[in-house]
Amino acid sequence: MSEMIDGISHINTDELDQILQDTNNQALIIDVREHEEYLEFHIPGVPLIPMGQIAELIEQFDKNREYVFVCRSGKRSYEVAKYFKLLGFEQVHNYAGGMLDWDREIASGPDNIITEFDPELLERKQG
Repeated sequence: MSEMIDGISHINTDELDQILQDTNNQALIIDVREHEEYLEFHIPGVPLIPMGQIAELIEQFDKNREYVFVCRSGKRSYEVAKYFKLLGFEQVHNYAGGMLDWDREIASGPDNIITEFDPELLERKQG
């Protein structure tokens, strides 16, 4: 079960994997690391929006959606989750262990780097 820290839900690897596997779960999972980190390895299909670009795009995010943020260790994603919460987003989660804890399938390369914000690009591809 997710752990609450300062009002932010922190999920573990099993919980994130369940979200990824559940085709009915519409949570948006976003990697907030830097380009170089993402290119080296990332969760397949998860889009990248570096932490530094979040503030300039925040108005385009849907406050009614659920979000899970991922980074290397869980620190940057926690900061992003707190930022979203501060701005009135209710359904935000931090992947507590970050990519350091991710022991499932990984991909490398420029899989899904968001260069121009389009909400459709954040949706998980099924199948």
